[in-house]
Amino acid sequence: MEVVVASNTDELAARAADLVEAYLHSAPSPVLGLATGASVQPLYRELARRHREESLSFAATRAFLLDEYVGLDPGHPQLYRNVIRRDLARQVDLDPAHLHSPDVHASDLDEECARYNRSISRARIGLQILGIGRNGHLAFNEPGSAFDSRTRVVSLTATTRADNARYFAKPDDVPRRAVTQGLGTIMGTGHVMVIALGSSKAAAVESALHGPVIEALPASILQTHPRVTVILDTHAGEAAIDSGAHG
Repeated sequence: MEVVVASNTDELAARAADLVEAYLHSAPSPVLGLATGASVQPLYRELARRHREESLSFAATRAFLLDEYVGLDPGHPQLYRNVIRRDLARQVDLDPAHLHSPDVHASDLDEECARYNRSISRARIGLQILGIGRNGHLAFNEPGSAFDSRTRVVSLTATTRADNARYFAKPDDVPRRAVTQGLGTIMGTGHVMVIALGSSKAAAVESALHGPVIEALPASILQTHPRVTVILDTHAGEAAIDSGAHG
């Protein structure tokens, strides 16, 4: 596991974008796994800038969304498919037909989850972008999620809903369920890149990197993946700095 502690948000975005760019150039048909949330927004802004100013192309890329809320209208601005379109897809030359997400409005959600998981397995995501929750969740795999879990419908914890309430008009508007790639699905990715910002993530990062590998802390499974890059700001990386991580 490589741990990078950046001195500021711009450096963090640049280091993460370097990894994405290197991957796009290394594969004839790259497949990205895309997360949403505050931690990855600086990365997406930097990728958009490189597309605009340096001709970084996503034309040959396919992308799969990591998770999605259940219960929001198709046009809701916080539906993650709409978020990723706004923050990245429409800012670069990613073909809309190559942006994949679970259909959370399907009549049979369990079957849709199975279909989406099969699509991900066939596509073989080469680089998965992840954030990490305050409670150590990855995607919407909350504490207690099985390490071999696959794409499925989950209930969101009060902690996760509270953390996401800032994106909604009022806390009760935050959905209580979501579809998420499972931990087993995520671990099938060739390379995992985790981005974390802020002191609120420091404890989860420390436990994920240095604590026991237990289902009570989903992010601890990263210790078992053969290729992980963790990119942190100085606040999220307090423990990593103490242990000698490089920036």
